[in-house]
Amino acid sequence: INKHKFQEIFAKGLDIYIVGSNDFYSQREQLSKRNLPLTSSSLNSLEPFCKVHCNLKEVHKTGLGSSAALITSLVAALFVHFEIVSNKTDDRGLIHNVAQFCHCLAQGKVGSGFDVSAAVWGSHIYKRFSPSILDDVMNQKVNLSALNNIVDPASNVWDNQTTKFSLPPEFTLVLADIDAGSHTPSMVGRVLKWHKENADQAISNYLKELNKNYQKNKELYNMAIKICENVKASEWTLLGVQNPNNTIIALFSSIFITFQKIRGLLREMSELSQVPIEPPKQTKLLDACNEIPGLIMAGVPGAGGYDAIFCIGMGNAFNTRIEKLWNSWEEMSVGPLLSKESSKGYMIEQISEVSGLSKYLNS
Repeated sequence: INKHKFQEIFAKGLDIYIVGSNDFYSQREQLSKRNLPLTSSSLNSLEPFCKVHCNLKEVHKTGLGSSAALITSLVAALFVHFEIVSNKTDDRGLIHNVAQFCHCLAQGKVGSGFDVSAAVWGSHIYKRFSPSILDDVMNQKVNLSALNNIVDPASNVWDNQTTKFSLPPEFTLVLADIDAGSHTPSMVGRVLKWHKENADQAISNYLKELNKNYQKNKELYNMAIKICENVKASEWTLLGVQNPNNTIIALFSSIFITFQKIRGLLREMSELSQVPIEPPKQTKLLDACNEIPGLIMAGVPGAGGYDAIFCIGMGNAFNTRIEKLWNSWEEMSVGPLLSKESSKGYMIEQISEVSGLSKYLNS
């Protein structure tokens, strides 16, 4: 940005408001105060951007990448305010590079960057950037000229890769926030490396194949959904035999079986490394989720641990069924989150279109 233009805009004043989506923080306390059950309908009844009523160290996060989302949205908002990006431009590369640098600097280390990347591009298949890109600028006395060169997309120093990805039609992703104590898993690098480079790749290939099948024959695909949505996944192999002309049913079954094998390998590594990737309490809950008709996979997200699970399933009744199970679960407190899979990422919003936001801007 031109120096004089920056000064001209800045002279008009600048107020920064930061609010967080309710899904970033556990809302158990809010619901308890209102004598409301831990359900999606109760969460929907809360006002947007609830206050957490505690300091940052004490807040119970849900593990959805709140710090990355905050930094990415702040960087993007400043760029929009100073007219560096607009609705007419797609400068996601610039927003991504600057947000990655800021996030890494704030954390004091170069992380994987997937959370910032997701905030910028939405759902996608991610290949991380080389950490060495930021080596020379990871200190407070960084040369601004060198920093500008590194974050500039035109410099072509970034080697991260993003491939568009979305869930196949008729499938839904649901997330659960779990209150199982104060366990904080400390993951080993090679376990995560195997998980990301092998397990996730296998599943993403299957899901991409489903999207291709939908485009090729929507009628056959929808018929497969209709046949499988009210049957638990362990019985889909038999359905495939009974419906030999519908190869999509066999693909559904393959995804379920493959993910079960992945979970088994993760549990084995968990035992050998003494790292709680899928702890026994989570295993019991996930196995129960697998009994829900229409569910194709259930697991622990990211690095694993005690505080969250994800489920993917098909059909209109899936969400109701899975939430009913969570509500009845007695070994741990399991509550739904309202966030859904989205391929939107960075967007310029109108204040009037974001429920509850104007209240904070006008206060």
